[in-house]
Amino acid sequence: MKELSLNILDIAQNSIHAEASFVQILLTETDESLKLEIRDDGRGMSEEFLSRVTDPFSTTRTTRKVGLGLPLLKLAAEQTGGYMQITSRERALYPDTHGTEVTAFFYKNHLDFTPLGDVISTVVSLVQGSPEVDFLFMHEMPDRTVEIDTRMLREVLGDDVPLSDPEVLMWIRGSMTEQYGGGE
Repeated sequence: MKELSLNILDIAQNSIHAEASFVQILLTETDESLKLEIRDDGRGMSEEFLSRVTDPFSTTRTTRKVGLGLPLLKLAAEQTGGYMQITSRERALYPDTHGTEVTAFFYKNHLDFTPLGDVISTVVSLVQGSPEVDFLFMHEMPDRTVEIDTRMLREVLGDDVPLSDPEVLMWIRGSMTEQYGGGE
C-alpha cells in the first residue's frame, strides 16, 4: 500500500469484522521511528489461525481467497529494518480479555519507509462506516499529541445524535486538522 493510513483502515476493518466494539489506533512517533498499534476487543483468533495470519492465502474473507493487509504491513515494516507482531486471545477461551493487537515498528529514515498518509480521512471513514463502534485514535509526536475518542463524543452528544451525522464527522475532521496544526 502506498500509505500506512490505508493499512490502518484495512486492519481496523478487520477489527470491525471481528465484532469489536472498541478499536484503539495508537501511533508513537519520534524523529527516527514510528510505532503503530491497533488493538481491539473483537473475537480474537485461534492459535492455529494466528500462526498463519501473515500468509497472504490465509484469510477469513469470503469475497476473495487472498488477504494482503497484514502481509503487506509486515513487509513494509521489515523493509525499514523494523518488525510486526500480532497477539490475539480468542473469545471462546478468554471471555473477559479477548481481542487482537497488531504492532508494527518502522524506521522513518529508511529509503523504503512508507509515508503515513491521510490518517484524518481514515479515522473519519472508520467512524462514518461503523458509527456503532468506539474508536480511540492517538498520535504522539515529539511536539504534540493528536487524539480523538468517540466515547467522549458519545457522552457529549447523547443517544440522539449518531456519530455518522455529517456535522459530527465534519467536527472530527476539523478537530484533527487543528490538532495537527493545519487550522481550518
